[in-house]
Amino acid sequence: MVKPCRYRKAEEDGRIVCQKIAQGDDEVTPNVCRTCPAMAINCDHLRFTLQKITPTAILVRYGNGRTEIWNDEPPRIEFLHSACAVEVMPIESPRQCAGCVLRCPAMAEEVEQERALQPAQVIPFPAREVASR
Repeated sequence: MVKPCRYRKAEEDGRIVCQKIAQGDDEVTPNVCRTCPAMAINCDHLRFTLQKITPTAILVRYGNGRTEIWNDEPPRIEFLHSACAVEVMPIESPRQCAGCVLRCPAMAEEVEQERALQPAQVIPFPAREVASR
């Protein structure tokens, strides 16, 4: 059984599509959804787009005139762009989020409270010269 996903929906024509696939065909199957890196991370702080990689078939011609099409690799989904909105850093694989304190609800509340108490950093812009007429 596939976990519910807020980005997966059924189209009017009956196709099941993923709204986060920005590159490649957006039609998905339960097997493709099971390998989704965003579902593996399952974090509200993750911002991402996906790309669907469909392997190309290989045509094999034997010397006796017989031909075969080898297409045994299933399509897969990978991050096209992804980042953590809290840590403000790129995410390349689910392993990067495995030890994140924000994934533990009790620790996440403490980290959020600490961040709220930290004073904001003000960066002054350089002074502009006023153009004379």
